[in-house]
Amino acid sequence: MDQVKFTAMKDGDQEDYAFLTEHEVEFTKGTADRLMTALETLDEGLSGYQVTRLGHSLQSATRAWWDGADTDWLVATLLHDIGDIFAPYNHDEYAASILKPFVREQCTWVVEKHGDFQMIYYGQHVGANPHKRDAYAGHPYFDDCAMFCERWDQSSFDPAYPSLPLDHFRPLVRQVFAREPYDLGIIQPGVRVPLVDKGTAQLRLTDNKGRASG
Repeated sequence: MDQVKFTAMKDGDQEDYAFLTEHEVEFTKGTADRLMTALETLDEGLSGYQVTRLGHSLQSATRAWWDGADTDWLVATLLHDIGDIFAPYNHDEYAASILKPFVREQCTWVVEKHGDFQMIYYGQHVGANPHKRDAYAGHPYFDDCAMFCERWDQSSFDPAYPSLPLDHFRPLVRQVFAREPYDLGIIQPGVRVPLVDKGTAQLRLTDNKGRASG
Protein backbone atom coordinates (compact mmCIF):
# COMPACT_ATOMS: atom_id res chain seq x y z
CA MET A 1 0.00 0.00 0.00
CA ASP A 2 1.57 3.26 -1.16
CA GLN A 3 -1.38 5.60 -0.72
CA VAL A 4 -4.75 5.65 0.97
CA LYS A 5 -7.76 4.55 -1.06
CA PHE A 6 -10.00 7.52 -0.24
CA THR A 7 -10.34 10.97 -1.79
CA ALA A 8 -12.52 12.27 1.07
CA MET A 9 -11.60 11.59 4.68
CA LYS A 10 -15.06 10.33 5.60
CA ASP A 11 -14.58 7.45 3.16
CA GLY A 12 -11.40 6.14 4.78
CA ASP A 13 -11.33 2.81 6.56
CA GLN A 14 -9.22 1.29 9.33
CA GLU A 15 -6.55 0.13 6.89
CA ASP A 16 -6.21 3.65 5.46
CA TYR A 17 -5.81 5.31 8.82
CA ALA A 18 -3.42 2.69 10.18
CA PHE A 19 -1.28 3.30 7.09
CA LEU A 20 -1.38 7.09 7.61
CA THR A 21 -0.60 6.85 11.31
CA GLU A 22 2.50 4.80 10.62
CA HIS A 23 3.75 7.31 8.07
CA GLU A 24 2.93 10.33 10.20
CA VAL A 25 4.73 8.92 13.23
CA GLU A 26 7.79 8.28 11.09
CA PHE A 27 7.61 11.83 9.70
CA THR A 28 7.59 13.37 13.18
CA LYS A 29 11.03 11.88 13.81
CA GLY A 30 12.47 14.56 11.53
CA THR A 31 10.87 17.49 13.38
CA ALA A 32 14.05 18.58 15.15
CA ASP A 33 16.10 18.71 11.97
CA ARG A 34 13.36 20.59 10.13
CA LEU A 35 13.29 23.13 12.95
CA MET A 36 17.05 23.57 12.72
CA THR A 37 16.73 24.21 8.99
CA ALA A 38 13.97 26.72 9.65
CA LEU A 39 16.08 28.42 12.30
CA GLU A 40 18.89 28.86 9.79
CA THR A 41 16.52 30.79 7.52
CA LEU A 42 16.37 33.50 10.20
CA ASP A 43 19.68 34.65 8.73
CA GLU A 44 17.82 35.53 5.52
CA GLY A 45 15.12 37.68 7.05
CA LEU A 46 14.92 41.45 7.46
CA SER A 47 16.98 42.42 10.46
CA GLY A 48 18.22 45.99 10.96
CA TYR A 49 19.85 45.04 14.23
CA GLN A 50 23.62 44.61 14.56
CA VAL A 51 23.07 40.84 14.57
CA THR A 52 20.82 38.66 12.44
CA ARG A 53 17.80 36.96 13.91
CA LEU A 54 19.73 33.70 13.92
CA GLY A 55 22.60 35.47 15.65
CA HIS A 56 20.17 36.78 18.25
CA SER A 57 18.73 33.29 18.82
CA LEU A 58 22.17 31.76 19.25
CA GLN A 59 23.31 34.56 21.54
CA SER A 60 20.21 34.19 23.69
CA ALA A 61 20.69 30.43 23.97
CA THR A 62 24.40 30.85 24.69
CA ARG A 63 23.66 33.21 27.56
CA ALA A 64 21.20 30.66 28.89
CA TRP A 65 23.86 27.94 28.54
CA TRP A 66 26.41 29.86 30.60
CA ASP A 67 23.72 30.60 33.18
CA GLY A 68 23.34 26.84 33.73
CA ALA A 69 19.85 26.65 32.24
CA ASP A 70 18.35 23.19 31.81
CA THR A 71 17.47 21.55 28.49
CA ASP A 72 13.91 22.87 28.35
CA TRP A 73 15.06 26.44 28.90
CA LEU A 74 17.86 26.09 26.37
CA VAL A 75 15.67 24.75 23.57
CA ALA A 76 12.88 27.21 24.32
CA THR A 77 15.36 30.09 24.25
CA LEU A 78 16.96 28.94 21.01
CA LEU A 79 13.57 28.69 19.29
CA HIS A 80 11.78 31.63 20.93
CA ASP A 81 11.91 33.79 17.78
CA ILE A 82 11.55 31.08 15.15
CA GLY A 83 8.23 32.63 14.12
CA ASP A 84 9.80 35.94 13.07
CA ILE A 85 9.76 34.99 9.39
CA PHE A 86 6.69 32.78 9.32
CA ALA A 87 4.41 34.66 11.73
CA PRO A 88 5.75 38.19 12.20
CA TYR A 89 2.59 39.46 13.95
CA ASN A 90 2.40 36.65 16.50
CA HIS A 91 5.85 35.11 16.43
CA ASP A 92 5.78 34.41 20.17
CA GLU A 93 2.56 32.39 19.97
CA TYR A 94 3.87 30.55 16.92
CA ALA A 95 7.02 29.46 18.71
CA ALA A 96 5.09 28.50 21.83
CA SER A 97 2.73 26.28 19.84
CA ILE A 98 5.72 24.36 18.46
CA LEU A 99 7.23 23.87 21.91
CA LYS A 100 4.03 23.17 23.86
CA PRO A 101 3.85 19.35 23.48
CA PHE A 102 7.52 18.82 24.36
CA VAL A 103 8.72 21.19 27.10
CA ARG A 104 7.71 22.32 30.56
CA GLU A 105 4.57 24.48 30.70
CA GLN A 106 6.67 27.20 32.35
CA CYS A 107 8.89 27.53 29.27
CA THR A 108 5.98 27.48 26.84
CA TRP A 109 4.20 30.28 28.74
CA VAL A 110 7.32 32.42 28.85
CA VAL A 111 7.92 32.05 25.11
CA GLU A 112 4.26 32.77 24.37
CA LYS A 113 4.25 35.99 26.43
CA HIS A 114 7.78 37.27 25.88
CA GLY A 115 6.67 39.68 23.15
CA ASP A 116 4.41 41.51 25.60
CA PHE A 117 7.11 41.53 28.28
CA GLN A 118 9.71 42.93 25.87
CA MET A 119 7.54 46.03 25.38
CA ILE A 120 8.94 47.48 28.58
CA TYR A 121 12.20 48.17 26.74
CA TYR A 122 10.83 49.95 23.68
CA GLY A 123 7.06 50.41 23.78
CA GLN A 124 7.35 54.11 24.62
CA HIS A 125 9.37 54.64 21.43
CA VAL A 126 6.82 53.12 19.04
CA GLY A 127 3.55 54.35 20.48
CA ALA A 128 2.81 51.11 22.32
CA ASN A 129 2.17 50.35 25.97
CA PRO A 130 5.50 49.63 27.66
CA HIS A 131 3.66 48.12 30.61
CA LYS A 132 1.75 45.51 28.66
CA ARG A 133 3.27 42.83 30.90
CA ASP A 134 1.26 44.19 33.83
CA ALA A 135 -1.78 42.32 32.51
CA TYR A 136 -0.09 39.15 33.77
CA ALA A 137 0.76 40.43 37.24
CA GLY A 138 0.40 37.67 39.80
CA HIS A 139 0.85 34.86 37.29
CA PRO A 140 3.12 32.08 38.63
CA TYR A 141 5.50 32.49 35.68
CA PHE A 142 5.56 36.30 35.61
CA ASP A 143 8.97 36.65 37.22
CA ASP A 144 10.39 33.91 34.99
CA CYS A 145 9.34 35.76 31.85
CA ALA A 146 10.72 39.03 33.21
CA MET A 147 14.07 37.36 33.89
CA PHE A 148 14.06 35.59 30.52
CA CYS A 149 13.66 38.93 28.78
CA GLU A 150 16.20 40.77 30.91
CA ARG A 151 19.02 38.19 30.95
CA TRP A 152 18.65 36.34 27.66
CA ASP A 153 16.45 38.21 25.20
CA GLN A 154 16.79 42.00 25.28
CA SER A 155 20.54 41.76 25.95
CA SER A 156 21.35 39.50 22.99
CA PHE A 157 21.96 41.92 20.14
CA ASP A 158 25.70 42.32 20.64
CA PRO A 159 27.82 41.49 17.57
CA ALA A 160 30.92 41.11 19.75
CA TYR A 161 29.40 38.41 21.96
CA PRO A 162 31.01 34.95 21.42
CA SER A 163 27.94 32.82 20.73
CA LEU A 164 28.11 29.06 20.62
CA PRO A 165 27.43 27.51 17.19
CA LEU A 166 24.10 26.03 16.20
CA ASP A 167 25.58 22.53 16.23
CA HIS A 168 26.21 22.90 19.95
CA PHE A 169 22.45 22.99 20.55
CA ARG A 170 21.36 20.56 17.85
CA PRO A 171 21.54 17.43 20.08
CA LEU A 172 19.39 19.15 22.70
CA VAL A 173 16.74 20.03 20.14
CA ARG A 174 16.71 16.45 18.89
CA GLN A 175 16.40 15.20 22.45
CA VAL A 176 13.42 17.43 23.20
CA PHE A 177 11.49 16.67 20.03
CA ALA A 178 12.03 12.95 20.45
CA ARG A 179 9.97 13.06 23.65
CA GLU A 180 6.47 11.65 23.93
CA PRO A 181 4.20 14.63 23.19
CA TYR A 182 2.03 15.98 26.01
CA ASP A 183 3.66 13.74 28.60
CA LEU A 184 2.62 15.26 31.94
CA GLY A 185 5.96 14.17 33.38
CA ILE A 186 7.58 16.54 30.88
CA ILE A 187 5.04 19.36 30.78
CA GLN A 188 4.78 19.50 34.59
CA PRO A 189 1.98 22.06 34.91
CA GLY A 190 2.68 24.60 37.62
CA VAL A 191 6.30 23.55 38.15
CA ARG A 192 8.93 26.26 38.18
CA VAL A 193 12.57 25.54 37.44
CA PRO A 194 15.03 28.43 37.96
CA LEU A 195 16.47 29.92 34.80
CA VAL A 196 19.88 30.19 36.45
CA ASP A 197 21.64 27.22 38.06
CA LYS A 198 24.98 28.37 39.43
CA GLY A 199 26.23 24.84 40.02
CA THR A 200 25.59 23.76 36.44
CA ALA A 201 27.00 27.05 35.17
CA GLN A 202 30.23 26.45 37.06
CA LEU A 203 30.51 22.89 35.72
CA ARG A 204 30.06 24.13 32.16
CA LEU A 205 32.62 26.86 32.65
CA THR A 206 35.12 24.41 34.15
CA ASP A 207 34.55 21.94 31.35
CA ASN A 208 35.02 24.66 28.76
CA LYS A 209 38.29 25.79 30.33
CA GLY A 210 39.49 22.19 30.35
CA ARG A 211 38.78 21.78 26.67
CA ALA A 212 40.45 25.08 25.87
CA SER A 213 43.61 24.14 27.74
CA GLY A 214 43.62 20.64 26.22
